[in-house]
Amino acid sequence: MDEFVTGVRAFNRFYTRVIGVLNAQMYDTPYSLTEARVLFELHEEHEMETGELRRLLDLDAGYLSRMLTRFETAGLVTRERSAEDARRQVVRLSETGAKTFTMLDEASASVVRAMLSPLASEDRRRLVSAMATIQEILGDTPRREPYVIRPLRPGDLGWVVYRHGALYAEENGWDQTFEAMVARIAADYVDRRDPAREDAWIAEVDGRPVGSIFCVKKDDRTAQLRMLLVEPSTRGMGIGARLVEECLAFAKRAGYERITLMTAETQTAARRIYARAGFQLDERHLVPWHGTQTNEEYWSRDL
Repeated sequence: MDEFVTGVRAFNRFYTRVIGVLNAQMYDTPYSLTEARVLFELHEEHEMETGELRRLLDLDAGYLSRMLTRFETAGLVTRERSAEDARRQVVRLSETGAKTFTMLDEASASVVRAMLSPLASEDRRRLVSAMATIQEILGDTPRREPYVIRPLRPGDLGWVVYRHGALYAEENGWDQTFEAMVARIAADYVDRRDPAREDAWIAEVDGRPVGSIFCVKKDDRTAQLRMLLVEPSTRGMGIGARLVEECLAFAKRAGYERITLMTAETQTAARRIYARAGFQLDERHLVPWHGTQTNEEYWSRDL
């Protein structure tokens, strides 16, 4: 645990320095960061009760009251008693306040663009993805972003091999022979692919790959489903079932009469997806399995 604590504290120190630099560049204006946050929330919500605003931003009641008084004097906000409860006060941005918010928002975007511009495109994606992961893990509620299913692009095969090797070593203790097998499957797919009868798809959330599936030819009448994977952080979103659905629809269009797959008994989540998609278990054999021992299973269904 101590090494994790050290890592978090080191990141916090670094991030505090970054934010300090950004704020120093951004707020060359009469407004502090906290004041800008208040204007942002008022812009997003159009109107808010002062108590709600105070709780949202964790502000001292007296400090917020003095800030809103300054804003009101400067013509940035209006305040009035709530029609529902005269003890409560409702705050709204004025037209001048909206223009001030726009100025601050544009300044913020400009500073962030300057920070990102020296980075390569892939590094930008990695940075934003890492930030999203932190927000998801430490946020009040897990995010459930919409996902897309798309064809393979350059670079995807490397990700498929890497994630199969790393994820299944972590979850099941499988050794590098499994990663090597996946690499051979990927290489064979590229070398021997029949575009009319074989295809592959990547599931993507917020611009990052989170799942994969391949449909390959076993013989003229039979397709084979291979390399289904869904990242743990996105399980429960229906991505695995949607990938299988895409594979089955393609196999049927390609003229196959049947589709088969091979999996391990330990892959309980995947096995549930296969069963719900109409696959039936045909064979099961206890075998050595990439540094472990498990039941190797063969499933199939008509198309």
